[in-house]
Amino acid sequence: MPSGWAREEVEATVAAYFAMLHAELSGISYSKADHRRILLPLLQGRSAQSVEFKHANISAILIELGFPFISGYKPRSNYQGLLFDVVADRLAANPVIQELAAADTEKIAKVPTIEDILNALTEPPKPVALMNRVAAPSARYSVVPVNYLEREANNRSLGLAGEEFVINFERARLIRAGVENLASKIEHVAKVPGDAAGFDVLSFERSGEEKLIEVKTTKYGAHTPFFVSRNELEVSKVRASRYFLYRVFEFRAHPLLFTLCGALSSTCALDPNSYVARVA
Repeated sequence: MPSGWAREEVEATVAAYFAMLHAELSGISYSKADHRRILLPLLQGRSAQSVEFKHANISAILIELGFPFISGYKPRSNYQGLLFDVVADRLAANPVIQELAAADTEKIAKVPTIEDILNALTEPPKPVALMNRVAAPSARYSVVPVNYLEREANNRSLGLAGEEFVINFERARLIRAGVENLASKIEHVAKVPGDAAGFDVLSFERSGEEKLIEVKTTKYGAHTPFFVSRNELEVSKVRASRYFLYRVFEFRAHPLLFTLCGALSSTCALDPNSYVARVA
């Protein structure tokens, strides 16, 4: 059985992942199997499964660094500190892939048309524990200066397109349920500037009860972290029984979504990553 991964193996595996990520961010089709077939002879008797696991580790690291990842490699924790170092260094030294990420996260978004929008509903992903390394990375590693996932979250056109997609979904859901009169009453609350309401879409249950829907949209995978405001947190707490998070993901040609009901503090793991500072 092969021993721990050597630096040469780690660098080759990271290079293969970045080649696929480059293609994905460029909108170019590629074959994971072909990349794996080229990679395996460069490794010390590793299996295809171990390569898949390593690529999933890389996805987890990229999320931690605030960078887009390959959706098909769902993030997995328990990665080598060496792997973190190699990924961070390669990312910081690769201005081309950073430019591709910047362009992708800022691109004007449109609402895709799909044949049966109700089929977009799927189950929430299983939680992933991040920042759980087998060995701590070295004290010296390159830091990516931009959180591209946060930049994508601030893409207003993407946010509006995701909200319109959810409105279309809700209308289809209510019409199929036989309450077309309620479908006509759905409101796009977020079209009013600001965050006063604490949610984006006002919809309804079949019974007529209100659904307060907060929409978070990403072009990347279901595990992509998102950002919430203090007001959204508070409203979700006060109106917990009627508050729904609609997470829209892979928002390209075939978007998917999952829903969570209740206070965001109960349904999500919250990680405060910014502070309001004043001179003490």
